[in-house]
Amino acid sequence: LLEEMNLPKGSMQLIDEKKRLMIKQNVAHLKTRKATGGSAGNTIYALANMGAVPAFIGKVGRDELGSFFLKKMKQNGVDVKVFSDDLPTGIASTFISKDGERTFGTYLGAAATLKPEDLSVEMFRGYSYFYIEGYLLQDRELIVRAMQLAKEAGLQVCLDMASYNIIEGNIEFFDMLITKYVDIVFANEHEARAFTGKEPQEALDELAAKCSIAIVKMGSAGSLIKKGTEFIKVDTLPVKKVVDTTGAGDFYAAGFLYGLTCGYSLDKCAAISNVFAQQVICTMGVNLTKQRWAKIKKGVEEILQG
Repeated sequence: LLEEMNLPKGSMQLIDEKKRLMIKQNVAHLKTRKATGGSAGNTIYALANMGAVPAFIGKVGRDELGSFFLKKMKQNGVDVKVFSDDLPTGIASTFISKDGERTFGTYLGAAATLKPEDLSVEMFRGYSYFYIEGYLLQDRELIVRAMQLAKEAGLQVCLDMASYNIIEGNIEFFDMLITKYVDIVFANEHEARAFTGKEPQEALDELAAKCSIAIVKMGSAGSLIKKGTEFIKVDTLPVKKVVDTTGAGDFYAAGFLYGLTCGYSLDKCAAISNVFAQQVICTMGVNLTKQRWAKIKKGVEEILQG
């Protein structure tokens, strides 16, 4: 099915309205599930479920999907600073392979009409961290403006590098952002390699030389974190079966940011990240049950007590 729709397994491909409708037709006979999403949206959702009071900036259409997104985010305690547009709400058609790998065909819709002039410094005041996803690189002016306003409001800027295929075509721009604005970089080993041309450890060193904290995730091999001369390697937690890797990186970031906002050490932040990622890959999608959140909170408590 992925080959028929020209969606490389494990990638995130931006698609137009025509291809969105083609995908919709191709999956009409399959069982599907609707959930709030977006890389940053998943991270914010996870933070809200841990008792944080985060905000989300974005744009949706004046349609059923837009109403669904807003309702769900508000129900989870997110302060939505969201604009609306006549275009349809953006949708990521997500395909989960038998090995748990996820592939996205992403139609941005209304989300792509968010403009730099829509943003104001007031939106950023009162927060400590600004988390932004690399998927936004389709609008360079927007991503730069958002980072500038976050800095003006005194926030630390956190960038998730998003996807190796996006980085490959935007290396110089990524380098400028990280060097000039970004305090914390989240990357998986494929993204780190696409950016630096190096393997995880050397890629981490290069990233850490450009920002305050660098994180390179290596899937089942764990993750590497570096801040100045401080270096941490954290092993992943055991998982009986990977059901769906959707949101694994988003939840990892949520766990790390949760730890930072609570003032925990880097090694505790990394350990908490693993708890978040472990639970989300054991279930389909990212909208976890109360039981899953209870397991996450118990895991965090054990880390803090240990």
